[in-house]
Amino acid sequence: MAQLSINNDYSEWGSSTDAGERARLLQSPCVDTVPKSEGEASPEGPDRGTTSTLGAIFIVVNACLGAGLLNFPAAFRTAGGVAAGISLQMGMLVFIISGLVILAYCSQASNERTYQEVVWAVCGKLTGVLCEVAIAVYTFGTCIAFLIIIGDQQDKIIAVIAKEPEGASSSLWYTDRKFTISLTAFLFILPLSIPREIGFQKYASFLSVVGTWYVTAIIIIKYIWPDNKMTSGDILTRPASWMSVFNAMPTICFGFQCHVSSVPVFNSMRRPEVKTWGGVVTAAMVIALAVYLGTGICGFLTFGAAVDPDVLLSYPSTDMAVAVARAFIILSVLTSYPILHFCGRAVVEGLWLRYQGTPVEEDVGRERQRRVLQTLVWFLLTLLLALFIPDIGKVISVIGGLAACFIFVFPGLCLIQAKLSEMEEVKPASWWALVIYGVFLVTLGAFIFGQTTANAIFVNLLA
Repeated sequence: MAQLSINNDYSEWGSSTDAGERARLLQSPCVDTVPKSEGEASPEGPDRGTTSTLGAIFIVVNACLGAGLLNFPAAFRTAGGVAAGISLQMGMLVFIISGLVILAYCSQASNERTYQEVVWAVCGKLTGVLCEVAIAVYTFGTCIAFLIIIGDQQDKIIAVIAKEPEGASSSLWYTDRKFTISLTAFLFILPLSIPREIGFQKYASFLSVVGTWYVTAIIIIKYIWPDNKMTSGDILTRPASWMSVFNAMPTICFGFQCHVSSVPVFNSMRRPEVKTWGGVVTAAMVIALAVYLGTGICGFLTFGAAVDPDVLLSYPSTDMAVAVARAFIILSVLTSYPILHFCGRAVVEGLWLRYQGTPVEEDVGRERQRRVLQTLVWFLLTLLLALFIPDIGKVISVIGGLAACFIFVFPGLCLIQAKLSEMEEVKPASWWALVIYGVFLVTLGAFIFGQTTANAIFVNLLA
């Protein structure tokens, strides 16, 4: 067996080796992990995790599914119809699953337990810093998307309560979108975001799962038994151009991105073996694919080219079954925002302490002041941007490009570096195949990220 010599040098920007102690973030709500001791990589060790194979499948599905499914019908429209949308998702799923398996392999090789720690250990300091910055930006953008979703759903619910005509703008200040988003954010999200710990994660997970499955069920039911008040556009059968197919990739990446939280899930298993993990993520991704396909196909066929970026906005405000779906989504987002903020805040905190060269243990006294300040700045910036970017499709198109980095670029780099570190003098054909595959993943992720960034600059911002 080839021996690995993974880079484990964590020398940071300061003289202290403790200055860059990384927060263990993005743990799945249901994961109970125990830190590994140095050199302990055996799955039979006394400190192995407690999560069963079935439990790991549920956790990965839960991490994958979320509010991103609201944008999948619009992704089918962008891709050019049902056939193109299905083909694109099926094709990308192979590479999405392989990225999850690569991360598990590199986690075992480096003896690290979180996504960013694996990247730090395998790829070195520069790539590790880029990964942490990407996580911070991604969580920041997702928080903006969450606030936009709250506003979208509240607009429909308030329209029914105020008995306003469909599509009419609110004439009352207390039903204005900007006011309702701000009020909800200050009353619920900000108080939940300030605490140091987030022990309510398990409740957020339950709400997210129930809400996601309910929304999917409603969209399928409404397609089978449509409401007379719903208006449909043209049903596209082919993409307008090959570039339009690629424009749907960010939404798919955003929807299937569970890679950052997958590493702690892998290490929480009773038998954290790569082969077993391959079965876990394959089963989980197939389940997620069924949900996304059901939502995307039925939502697209119901409204055609007229479907909104947030599919629930396409349904009449007076539909009570859909109103319940909107309430589920609001509750899920209200509890999911603090979790994403906590993860981003932990990354920012770690980067700041590493830059200052201050050990975590010596800086406990000022932690509360920094935490409150970081929370307020994060909250106010995301709220301000959400108030002036009403289209969730634009936000998802940007953060979907970052999701492609977590799914393809960083796993590809880890695979390349891990194989280059093997101490074999004669490289077999499989070695070269894996290196080439790693290069392909990096290229694919970079293409999606670059195309998404260019589209955001030249189409969305200049429009």
